Amino acid sequence: MSRFPAKAVFSLCLVFASGVLLGALGHRYFVLKEVSAGAPPRRSMDEMRKMYLEEMRQRLKLDAQQYEDMKVILDETGAKFRIVREKYRPEMQAIQEEQASRINEILKPEQQAAYEQLRKEREELRKRWDK
Repeated sequence: MSRFPAKAVFSLCLVFASGVLLGALGHRYFVLKEVSAGAPPRRSMDEMRKMYLEEMRQRLKLDAQQYEDMKVILDETGAKFRIVREKYRPEMQAIQEEQASRINEILKPEQQAAYEQLRKEREELRKRWDK
């Protein structure tokens, strides 16, 4: 007779443990997946341009000629922006180098190496973005 309560307690503990396990797995699957979703991938300039043109065509109800004219205007404007960016790039780089120098002054040597690596990675991202 004393064996029955032990089986009942064991069964109850087993059911409780399986409930905890299933609850934890369910929480991880249904809740944490949604929360951990990162930012959407960054679009390239070409993709953004296409989206912008498409939005303009739909919202303004552009005809074919207006759409082609809009593409020419955007191309010409983009070229002007590139010229201005290139003109001021040396000044902007000087400001960035001054910033990096000041940051390096407050960092420890091991942090400086990590900071230099971070700067290289960001420069690569910028180069890909400018293409």
